[in-house]
Amino acid sequence: MASLSASISCRPSSLPPPPPTPPRALLGGAEKPREGRRRTAAAAAAPRFPPSLLSPLPRSLARRVGVVSSQRRRDLSKTIHASVTVDIATEDVQLPKGETWSVHKFGGTCVGNSQRIKNVANIIMKDDSERKLAVVSAMSKVTDMMYDLIDKAQSRDDTYVFALDNVLEKHRSTALDLLEGNDLANFLSQLDGDINNLKAMLRAIYIAGHATESFTDFVVGHGELWSAQLLSSVIKKNGIDCTWMDTREVLIVCPTNSNQVDPDFPESEQRLEKWYSQNPSKTIIATGFIASTPYNIPTTLKRDGSDFSAAIMGALLRARQVTIWTDVDGVYSADPRKVGEAVILKTLSYQEAWEMSYFGANVLHPRTIIPVMRYNIPIVIRNIFNLSASGTKICHPSVCEDEDSHMLESYVKGFATIDNLALINVEGTGMAGVPGTASAIFGAVKDVGANVIMISQASSEHSVCFAVPEKEVESVAEALQSRFRQALDAGRLSKVQVIPNCSILAAVGQKMASTPGVSATLFNALAKANINVRAIAQGCSEYNITVVVTREDCIRALRAVHSRFYLSRTTIAMGIIGPGLIGSTLLEQLRDQAAVLKEDFNIDLRVMGITGSRSMLLSESGIDLSQWQELLKEKAEVANLEKFVQYVHGNGFIPNTVLVDCTADSVVASHYYNWLRRGIHVITPNKKANSGPLDQYLKLRALQRQSYTHYFYEATVGAGLPIVSTLRGLLETGDKILRIEGIFSGTLSYIFNHFIGERSFSEVVAEAKQAGYTEPDPRDDLSGTDVQRKVIILARESGLKLELSDIPVDNLVPEPLRTSASAEEFMEKLPQFDQEWTNKQQEAEAAGKVLRYVGVVDLLNHRGAVELRTYKKDDAFGQLSGTDNIIAFTTTRYSKQPLIVRGPGAGAQVTAGGIFSDILRLASYLGAPS
Repeated sequence: MASLSASISCRPSSLPPPPPTPPRALLGGAEKPREGRRRTAAAAAAPRFPPSLLSPLPRSLARRVGVVSSQRRRDLSKTIHASVTVDIATEDVQLPKGETWSVHKFGGTCVGNSQRIKNVANIIMKDDSERKLAVVSAMSKVTDMMYDLIDKAQSRDDTYVFALDNVLEKHRSTALDLLEGNDLANFLSQLDGDINNLKAMLRAIYIAGHATESFTDFVVGHGELWSAQLLSSVIKKNGIDCTWMDTREVLIVCPTNSNQVDPDFPESEQRLEKWYSQNPSKTIIATGFIASTPYNIPTTLKRDGSDFSAAIMGALLRARQVTIWTDVDGVYSADPRKVGEAVILKTLSYQEAWEMSYFGANVLHPRTIIPVMRYNIPIVIRNIFNLSASGTKICHPSVCEDEDSHMLESYVKGFATIDNLALINVEGTGMAGVPGTASAIFGAVKDVGANVIMISQASSEHSVCFAVPEKEVESVAEALQSRFRQALDAGRLSKVQVIPNCSILAAVGQKMASTPGVSATLFNALAKANINVRAIAQGCSEYNITVVVTREDCIRALRAVHSRFYLSRTTIAMGIIGPGLIGSTLLEQLRDQAAVLKEDFNIDLRVMGITGSRSMLLSESGIDLSQWQELLKEKAEVANLEKFVQYVHGNGFIPNTVLVDCTADSVVASHYYNWLRRGIHVITPNKKANSGPLDQYLKLRALQRQSYTHYFYEATVGAGLPIVSTLRGLLETGDKILRIEGIFSGTLSYIFNHFIGERSFSEVVAEAKQAGYTEPDPRDDLSGTDVQRKVIILARESGLKLELSDIPVDNLVPEPLRTSASAEEFMEKLPQFDQEWTNKQQEAEAAGKVLRYVGVVDLLNHRGAVELRTYKKDDAFGQLSGTDNIIAFTTTRYSKQPLIVRGPGAGAQVTAGGIFSDILRLASYLGAPS
């Protein structure tokens, strides 16, 4: 033993020797915790029990359970001497710290079988960080299997032997799938040695009928040891330098009285530096969940221990990032099992994650966040089964704000609930102004070991209420009755009231602190869902607003508030403004298609209101579109646009609202900005907003780009033709628009397509009016104003900052008729000007051309125009028929041959179809900015 003593004396002072008197009830064999990875064959075969697990049992019992022989102890001494001697020679390697390190954590599901272990290895190898450390849990279900072994042995259930065989077989078969040659032989040898040790230890537990917590922690930690070795071997098999770390040699934690542990960072940092000096590698696989006490007693990090391990290692290495790999795409805005429309959050601040996890959200345990907060190290939650998902980043608030800067409203990040609670209300006039009352109340709660989830106190000090788990409420109530018996008898306290069957709903968001109206929005959503709030709590930090509701209302409350702050992809509340020709046609199309959309595409379009200029129809659950006209006559009320909008938008269960403006009213269009600000989507064929004053247009577009509220207006230019979307597609893909030229009026297209041969101009205009192609007053079409508005819309979409007055218009209405008193008078006098039109037509015909009324956007010269032009008959513009529109886009890509969009540009059916298409686009776009 002389060589062993000399070897051990070389250990740094940072590694304290085991206490002189080891814990009494720990059973096991003898081996020093390994200082390095280099182990001899003898060491691999020897039981790996830390010295702190040595038991002062009588020799007779030791021999009877066959733990370890004196000869094996002598062999073990030699291997320890050899191991330490080799490792000390490499202590000059310094541990680099900083952003060159990235830390990953893989849970049991991630390493659940051989294929998943390969996937994990690929992720680690593809990480382009200079240095990587991966923390791994035991394979899926293994930790439960190890705890089951302890339970069976303590219960003297002989089947623990077969259960241990299952553990062996699970890891043996996985190794056979993953490894080969010496790697496989070494792992199986190590595994067999560990299993033999466990058999002896479990036998000792079986005989004693009891195992201490420390002994249990040592047994269950084997799952992490095996998975770390397997993963390390797979990575090395791919030619990557890799080593594995038994974190019991590095992480030192101090147990607390609350079934938790506190990391000893200075000691752990020293041990990590020593470990790395002996095991330098750019890729390290570390065991999660397990650690050691300051006395080298094996322990675990308790709940979510592997996540905690990764956070601690990230802090010790000052890593660039800690990535927690799970089986979900990130952190949800609410429990997706309760709220189907829950969305993945892109970012969370440390405080937001802390709050959400406290209130039951499946984020991270609050203590996991503490180590990384100290060094502003971000944690990223990602899905190992969906690598395309970017996940959720938990980071410093300033980083979150930078990454969420494109969002107009991100005040509330998420919602969480805690069920099975009870409220306790301590009430009485004698409490007011009496020092120590609150101390006495919560002292009684502490005495029974109950956990207070939430506290609320009125400023009058007349009452204090707090929430506790329902299983603890009886003992808390009894303790309070006992503590305040005298005050209750004397009337200073009126009651200690228990309100059972409660749940807590918490809204969490860092920006709530600086945003007025968040609480109002929250409580408004609850009120509209007809949910009564029993208690409220909000700290001055305003990171969360907590309310207590009855258990039966909890899910309904969660859905109501989530719907108010987040977008649902399934149900849209619609308000139709203007049930005229276009509006009524749209309602017919909605009626015919609604069932198919709901059944086949999960799009639930509910028309909650229809309003004209004089009357409106409202419905709580949605108007029956098969009889909307009859209902509008029977149940209509006086039209009030503000009341209409408030009603359609105010439904607590339908979070998405869209107003469809089918009018040509500039007053209605002037409301778009405020509607969008309120979170109401707008769809319209009304050109007035986009062709109105430039400053108002720019303000509207800026809001649209910032917000998640959508504004669609495809039908403003080409009715049902995809003109605006085509233009946007060209611009968004980097093409440069040079010129847009088109026949934008279906009415004027019809007129000039039929103004041929011997026909007079007035005759063709009368025919178009009779067919319903013109406005009631044809001058509205012939004036060119409608085409002018379409040109200015396309010019602004292309980036030109022009006013409507900047677009010159060739007015087709003869000047003397522009002041005619009525449409009838105009039509009566129009034939007086036929000869003038006939001359123009004959002149074009003589040149082999035709007349066409076109709008032009000239991007090169920054101008637009509306004018009557001639085109050759074989030109695309000369070959139109009926009411067809045609628009030609000349761009950098389409310079030689313009991109042409052609089709019907007038008529109620195609215009309503264009609006309907925008509604369906809205349904598919919800959740993404327009």
